[in-house]
Amino acid sequence: MIGLLRGIFTPSENSLICIRDSMTGKARPAHWFPWLMLVWTFWIFATPLLYGNVFPHWMPATFISFALFLVMFHRVYYRDRTQVVWNAIGIAILGFVVTPVNPGAQGYLIYACAFLAFQGTSREAARNMIIVLVLYSIEWQWLDFGWITLASAILVGFAVGFMNINFARKHERDAQLMLSHDEIRRLAAVAERERIGRDLHDLLGHTLSLITLKSELANRIFERDPAAARREIADVESVARDALAQVRRAVTGIRAAGIAAELASARLLLESNGVRLTYDLADVALPADVETVLAMTVREAVTNIQRHARASTARVSLRIQHKQLQLEIVDNGRGGDIVPGNGLVGMRERLATIDATVRVDSRRGEGTTLLVTLTVPECHEAMAAAPTFRPA
Repeated sequence: MIGLLRGIFTPSENSLICIRDSMTGKARPAHWFPWLMLVWTFWIFATPLLYGNVFPHWMPATFISFALFLVMFHRVYYRDRTQVVWNAIGIAILGFVVTPVNPGAQGYLIYACAFLAFQGTSREAARNMIIVLVLYSIEWQWLDFGWITLASAILVGFAVGFMNINFARKHERDAQLMLSHDEIRRLAAVAERERIGRDLHDLLGHTLSLITLKSELANRIFERDPAAARREIADVESVARDALAQVRRAVTGIRAAGIAAELASARLLLESNGVRLTYDLADVALPADVETVLAMTVREAVTNIQRHARASTARVSLRIQHKQLQLEIVDNGRGGDIVPGNGLVGMRERLATIDATVRVDSRRGEGTTLLVTLTVPECHEAMAAAPTFRPA
């Protein structure tokens, strides 16, 4: 029995519940939340009572229609979005059928308008709502009921419907923004590969040619002038060491591009939501695993700012302080108690793999500060001497 109920109340991947959860970023989605919306069905049962004995046969039709409504309500929220429009039409039909014996059935039309908002473009959704409400107004007039009650139903239906239209459009914009972020990362990776190719060609092309020529020269003169051959070999060694140093510097630049690319994507994400992002990024030499973890930390923190903080500004800084590497991410959002979710837990686990610690300081109304601290002994001298990159 429990397994059957779990199957019934497990939403499909493209359901309205899953879409809502993806927008709010809840670690533990509240799949029961839509059922709170049923509180407004109270008026379906209360309205005929307000008319006294005018509608003596309202109960059978109302209870049967309500059972059917619950089935369609469930399918709207828990099943694929392609079924929403048909269930919305079904709910509207219940309103048309039951209204002659219970004017409170206008509540079904309000729910129908709310669900029609999730089908098609904004213009199509608004058109469908207008058609349904106009037809219902004609029926209401034919039944010769009061216009005040109808007017309130029309106003509420439009208000709820347009609110959901805005919700649906926001989901579409967020999905398009996510695709834009993925495209930015892909283009950044392509540009990085091209840069690596150019750097290696510029760094090693001439050097390897020089090594080849000096090696051939040393081989030719080895028999008749060993001292000159040794000088050429010494030059080869010097050139090779210099090439190795250049390659190491190039690799440092390649690895440092990870956080830079992530910050470019973060700026697009936040500024598209009205949040101004600034950053102060030290050009430091980091091991590849450290670079990757810090970049993922920036991504997770920025995503949380976009979803939950309600901030207007945010700042990211990477610096050396007290012989430690510190990554600080600050926002001026609403702050408050932090409920550890999958994102924060995953962040802590990733940082633990590089022996880094994370501290989150969040005060209500004062924003949130996330501070990652990491000791990388072999990088101290390079970090201390490195210049700081400050974007314009």
